[in-house]
Amino acid sequence: MADRNPGTDLDLEWISKVRVNTQSVLKRAQHIQGLKVSKNQWQAAWLLKAVTCIDLTTLAGDDTPSNVHRLCVKAIQPLRYDLLKKMDMHDKGITTAAVCVYPSRVADAVRSLRAANSSLPVASVATGFPAGQTPLETRLEEVLLAVRDGATEIDIVINRTLALTGQWEALFRELRQLREACGEAHMKTILATGELGTFTNVYKASMVAMMAGSDFIKTSTGKESVNATYPVAVVMVRAIRDYYLITGHKVGFKPAGGIRTSQESLVWLTLIKEELGNDWLCPHLFRLGASSLLADIERQIYHHVTGQYAAFHELPMA
Repeated sequence: MADRNPGTDLDLEWISKVRVNTQSVLKRAQHIQGLKVSKNQWQAAWLLKAVTCIDLTTLAGDDTPSNVHRLCVKAIQPLRYDLLKKMDMHDKGITTAAVCVYPSRVADAVRSLRAANSSLPVASVATGFPAGQTPLETRLEEVLLAVRDGATEIDIVINRTLALTGQWEALFRELRQLREACGEAHMKTILATGELGTFTNVYKASMVAMMAGSDFIKTSTGKESVNATYPVAVVMVRAIRDYYLITGHKVGFKPAGGIRTSQESLVWLTLIKEELGNDWLCPHLFRLGASSLLADIERQIYHHVTGQYAAFHELPMA
């Protein structure tokens, strides 16, 4: 992970003056989507890179210890061994970046990973996910419980009401308390950008979250009607770049929600390379929040190795 972000004081005057040029953002996002993606060997290499940046996720109401265990097994061995062997990548330690579960399933995930002698991080959503509409005391307690059970990353959701009503100082104070509750765990702050209304709000929320000590900023819960989009990503990564230029501190970025195809994962990697540079192209600073993306990447890797597409039963499910 990135070095612990100590946070900075909130510059309210500067935050109040921020304005985002919508047309410029849309044009830049369109340009990135139009860039040609590498083919053949290079594409396979980029797809392997994408795998190592995935937070393999299950956030369903019917999660059980057994499906969390399957998720952990898949995270440890995300691609079929024989496919990796044919690419001479079987001994490179390719895993996903983390597994991400609800707080009540953290102990199950920790148990499964320890039994497999894996040091893969367990991330937990918290703070009244996905709406964040519970009292602050409850949200803080949820973070503390997830950390107690072994989560080393906490994906919190911001209080959208504070963002939508321009109460940036109150949002900053809440996030500082949540940062403290995380302790040694890394805090990934979900902005729920589909519910923030404007690009200007997205930029301001990004900056407030980073100033409050977030290690990552994340687009979405995956439960909003609009999740990760490229224009919103451009706004967020520009905020990350501005914050880095101001403080010298690198904050990570995590798009989540609706990312299902290998082609989309390549566009996300391209966006990060174009906007933030190669330093961010690693799981310490870039994550993809996804539950079904890995299956499509494995299908593409199978095609790269064999020249054929796999039948549904030929690739193990998470």
